[in-house]
Amino acid sequence: MTVWKTSMRNFFAHKGRMALSAVAVLLSVAFVCGTLVFTDTMNTTFDKLFAATSADVTVSPKKAKVDDIPENGKPESLPASVVARVEKAEGVKKAEGGVSSSAVTVVDSHNKNMGSETGAPTIAGSWTQNDLRSMEITSGHAPRGPTEVMIDADTADKHHLEIGDELRTIAATGDIKGKITGIVAFKVTNPGAAIVYLDTATAQRQLLGSPDVFSHVSVTAEPGVSDAQLKQNVAKALDGSAAYKLQTQKEAADADKDSMGSFLDVMKYAMLGFAGIAFLVGIFLIVNTFSMLVAQRTREIGLMRAIGSSREQVNRSVLLEAVLLGVIGSILGVGAGIGLAVGLMKVMGAIGMELSTGDLTISWTTPVVGLALGVIVTVLAAYIPARRAGKVSPMAALRDAGTPADARSGWVRAGIGLVVTGAGVAALWWTTQVDKASDGSAFLGLGVVLSLIGFIIIGPLLAGVVVRALSAVLLRFFGPVGRLAERNALRNPRRTGATGAALMIGLALVACLSVVGSSMVASATDELDKSVGADFIVQSANGRLIVPQAAEALAAAPGIDHLTHYKVLSASLTGPDGKREDEHVTAADPTYQQDVRREVLSGDLGKAYGKDAMSVGSDYATAHHIKVGDTITVAFKSGGEAKLKVAAITSDDTSLDQGAMYMSIATAQRHVSADKMPQNMMMFAKAKDGDEKAAYAALKTAIVKYPQYKVQNQADFKQDLKDQIGQLLNVVYGLLALAIIVAVLGVVNTLALSVVERTREIGLMRAIGLSRRQLRRMIRLESVVIALFGALLGLGLGMGWGTSAQKLLALEGLGVLEIPWPTIGTVFVASAFVGLFAALVPAFRAGRMNVLNAIATDG
Repeated sequence: MTVWKTSMRNFFAHKGRMALSAVAVLLSVAFVCGTLVFTDTMNTTFDKLFAATSADVTVSPKKAKVDDIPENGKPESLPASVVARVEKAEGVKKAEGGVSSSAVTVVDSHNKNMGSETGAPTIAGSWTQNDLRSMEITSGHAPRGPTEVMIDADTADKHHLEIGDELRTIAATGDIKGKITGIVAFKVTNPGAAIVYLDTATAQRQLLGSPDVFSHVSVTAEPGVSDAQLKQNVAKALDGSAAYKLQTQKEAADADKDSMGSFLDVMKYAMLGFAGIAFLVGIFLIVNTFSMLVAQRTREIGLMRAIGSSREQVNRSVLLEAVLLGVIGSILGVGAGIGLAVGLMKVMGAIGMELSTGDLTISWTTPVVGLALGVIVTVLAAYIPARRAGKVSPMAALRDAGTPADARSGWVRAGIGLVVTGAGVAALWWTTQVDKASDGSAFLGLGVVLSLIGFIIIGPLLAGVVVRALSAVLLRFFGPVGRLAERNALRNPRRTGATGAALMIGLALVACLSVVGSSMVASATDELDKSVGADFIVQSANGRLIVPQAAEALAAAPGIDHLTHYKVLSASLTGPDGKREDEHVTAADPTYQQDVRREVLSGDLGKAYGKDAMSVGSDYATAHHIKVGDTITVAFKSGGEAKLKVAAITSDDTSLDQGAMYMSIATAQRHVSADKMPQNMMMFAKAKDGDEKAAYAALKTAIVKYPQYKVQNQADFKQDLKDQIGQLLNVVYGLLALAIIVAVLGVVNTLALSVVERTREIGLMRAIGLSRRQLRRMIRLESVVIALFGALLGLGLGMGWGTSAQKLLALEGLGVLEIPWPTIGTVFVASAFVGLFAALVPAFRAGRMNVLNAIATDG
């Protein structure tokens, strides 16, 4: 009980000093809990949607896959006669053929794309009774003919569509025009998909290419018949045909969920990773807080030991303070995490992914995980200061407060740190020596971890060197005040090292990713300059294949020297060694050789575009011991089997078309029927000499009716690539900002506690003539030099990581190393402003101290 009372008294006596550490715990726990609540809510949303949209039993083609956009733009289908066969099965109340395709684009009368910008699908299909499970018509009526369509309410609201407005659905078989005759609303949350309904006959003809097929059959059970039993009965009615896939409602919902699972898992674990970084940074803040509190209470702890308190009691007292800090910070963090999740849902709603707060899911594990993490991390961080407190002897009560021995980092610690750092540097160096990127990834990860740990351990040793160097450059201009700031920063190297290390972690990751991102852009730009001979590239922003009518419009554009079609086919390849592998084969026009120049290691690439010939990449050729003249058996997934002669082997030392295997479109057409031939993945164009500007304008005009595609010249393509990588980096930087905020709190806390520790000293300096303005400047300069110390370590370490990572990218064809000096310089200068900001409150409080009271302070 005495230990508990002592802990409570000390905790609330220093509640102001604990506040920033509690905020660090709060932020870290909030990020973890917010991530868990957000991803659980997304899971709940999709679970409800998939469960509501699935029939009791669904019959679909065996080859059909969830979220699989077919190569030829037409979904897999089954004969309409299947419906009648299923209806005869025992226990079937109703069987209804349906059509659904996500290989479409829907535009309004102004050619504006009605689809989501978040990656959610645009789906066109037939309106069926099964849709009433999840939808209800809120106005108008369902489509009754080829010129009528119905749109979902969310899309209608977003794009201000009304009954009577015209929509055009762009599919592989042609454009489908129709006026809106009805608005249909989801009974559950629609995460952002755009849905357009056609009448059944139009959907069959325009989306599947035949009036006698469906994409699936929805089966409803008679009352009392289970889904499992219904599935067995339907299978029996279909004679157990292997051509069809049968799924109960749960199986279909699970399959849909699995298709989303990888996306949700990547988001979840990425965000938890950043939360882990914030926790790591928070550890330094908590260690510093308790170390300084223990140092300031040396005399108090000594007196406790003198009157009979044991080491274990003192140790437990400090750890109980840590538990209190962890519990309070974690409870607040759990609440803040729920608020963060709601905020994320609002942000997602603003960009097109609708998530209802009615689906907000807070499982019992979320607060438990948040509390456990917060308390455990806080107690672990406080363990070393607690042990240090337990070692305070009763004689310390007779000395001045403080622990002068902390001013010098132990030689043992320095030795261990240098060894660990050396091991990390060696691993990073070895990363640059491997021949395969896959072999070097483990060395890179090991090097990053060891070098980070090493820098943390030798932080106090580096503080003495780096702070002196920074001071010589920056602080000497401020005269005696600058020298005082330098000595204060050097007074306790361990504390300075820990404070700088907190900032170092976040900035190291920023620097590393900046180097990798800049190198990727520079490498791709260099590769484009060397390899791309085409003037223009046509492709979709979201990977949509190019529909035939758009390709025809491009072919009719004036001023074009040649237009190259580029298709990708799925196939199984069997080489001379007898090994069979699934691969993708590129079918293109012979002009593709001019559009993208590839280094040929052997053979003649031109001959690869001849009859029944192909080329292979060097990696595939090496793995299967293939040489020019060998024959490869190619079994097309959408066609027959062909024996093709290898006419050329191309180098895979490139970032463009790495591993590509080429053949002519004519060769592919001999083995794949016209209705199964894939659409173009992209197209390349070369302008006639001197007609580049006119051809550029003509191509843009040609596809103005197809907003899902864009025409880019090489400058556009480079800028687009830069923008995409920049957007990704900005998201990562935004997530890393949490760790940097916690690090800034660490600087604030260190300065605040340092000011308290130096109260008498500050009073004496004020008494002998130091002005309030000079005092504030001294504290601000001390903060700036600590922040710049952390920035130098972080940026240097991050550039080392980034350089090593780029060497692995070079093995994948991205061979240009580019250090983004403007970004590095901006971050370094911004760190100085971070230091100034962190010092505002501590400097203000120090300046308001009463001189006589400060001098009279005990310790």
